[in-house]
Amino acid sequence: MVLRSEQALAAAASAAEFAKNSRIVAQGFWRKLSKFARQLPFAEELAAAWFCATDPSTPATAKGILIGALAYFVLPLDAIPDFIAGIGFTDDAAVLALAIRTVSRHMKPEHYARARAALGRPEPTSVEIAI
Repeated sequence: MVLRSEQALAAAASAAEFAKNSRIVAQGFWRKLSKFARQLPFAEELAAAWFCATDPSTPATAKGILIGALAYFVLPLDAIPDFIAGIGFTDDAAVLALAIRTVSRHMKPEHYARARAALGRPEPTSVEIAI
């Protein structure tokens, strides 16, 4: 009985953390990405992660992992402050890369296509895809 209560508390805490991170991401993601997109070599991956996390067909576990990584990008407190030229987004890139690697089977080509469209980037040509 105690184990079930502890599991229920842990699940509730996890759900509360997910809800908090979701609010943080929803409030600041596009604003911050728009501000820094030209400087970020991983901007397309960030936007694709957003579209995957907000896709109703993405499993809850994958959504939680991506929302956590996106919240890390949005929050002003980082291991390496974002304003440090050249290396400020290194920690954000590492967190995102780990999250995407973990949920890669849920990252669909449509998520990347929507990311490119949102960022105003052209679709790759067949020659670019082959390379």
